[in-house]
Amino acid sequence: MTRKPLVAFVTPGTFAMPSERQSSVERIVGSLAPHLLRDFRVCVFSRRGAGFSTTQTVRGVLHIRPSAGKGGKRYALRTLRWLRKLDPAFIQVENRPRLASWIKRRMRHKRVWLSLHSLTFVNRPHIAAAELRRCLSDVDRIVVNSEFLKSQIAALAPAESHKIVVNYPGVDEERFTPRWSPEGEERRRLLLDRLGYRDKRIVLYAGRLIEIKGVHHLLRAVPDIAAAFPDTVVVVVGSAFYGSDRLTPYVHMLHREGGKYPRHVRFIPYVGHDELPDWYKLADVAVVPSFEREAFGLVNAEAMASGVPVIATDAGGIREVVEHGETGLLLPPEELPFRLPHAICRLLGDPDEARRMGEAGWRRVHDRFTWRHSAERLAALYRQSF
Repeated sequence: MTRKPLVAFVTPGTFAMPSERQSSVERIVGSLAPHLLRDFRVCVFSRRGAGFSTTQTVRGVLHIRPSAGKGGKRYALRTLRWLRKLDPAFIQVENRPRLASWIKRRMRHKRVWLSLHSLTFVNRPHIAAAELRRCLSDVDRIVVNSEFLKSQIAALAPAESHKIVVNYPGVDEERFTPRWSPEGEERRRLLLDRLGYRDKRIVLYAGRLIEIKGVHHLLRAVPDIAAAFPDTVVVVVGSAFYGSDRLTPYVHMLHREGGKYPRHVRFIPYVGHDELPDWYKLADVAVVPSFEREAFGLVNAEAMASGVPVIATDAGGIREVVEHGETGLLLPPEELPFRLPHAICRLLGDPDEARRMGEAGWRRVHDRFTWRHSAERLAALYRQSF
């Protein structure tokens, strides 16, 4: 029997995998990798963390965790040694153009791909425009998570636009299940009782508490929402950092704003991703007021998979996920501050419309945005490159 080709994912080396304390990049790789095993052998590189072994096989995926020194040089060197030893058919570097270029220049005979999840590491202060163009020139293919991100990268490096392909990320449909299914309704009832929120309307924000996510817009909408629906609670789940509840000046500001309305705002510090499905089930409406350059916004798909209508910014890659009027409502960025309260009240006041949008969102995710779909698209791209 012919041995399956080996695919190596190289994460940034910031967090150990798999663990609860990891960024969305590691979470995406960890979710995607097992779905590739039908056609490929898969190994994933991440940094060595306290209590983690150097190698471990989890769900059929080989995890290799080189120790990472300050600045990441040790991680890069030790990962390179492993790559030379394993001799993979494909090397996919996650979200770090400079690391992808560095590996390609030392393994020129190998197919080295760069997977980009956002615009963060393709701009200053992380990388200068000229160096970015050189790095993108070095790699064999660039995988992005939305048509929006594809257009942005093509504008930064027009000569490399032919290399760019889109592969949407996904949702674990076994974990993110609709709140209106019989099982979902029962689970939701138990959670509401446990939190003391029975007969409350729940508006949910889930994600990082950083300014570009626009959480302040939601909190400033609370007076109008509470005036229209006094039984509403705005639940803010998340923190400024992955795996940490450390407060920043922005988070302090959010707490001051929310503290004006103690009956209507509740902050839930960082929770592991395994706990998020329950929080989505609580929600009547999910709000994603991100800035204009959000590349995808996985929280949109997770809320939709949970049967929850989404109110989000009509910008970036979000409009590729949320269908206005069908699975939620999209608001122009410049109109977000004054239209957000009305949009939330519209869905809180019309449970039938909210249910219709929630059901349509679940169908859209089920048909397009699961990890199975994402893995099938990526596997097809790999096969085309042989």
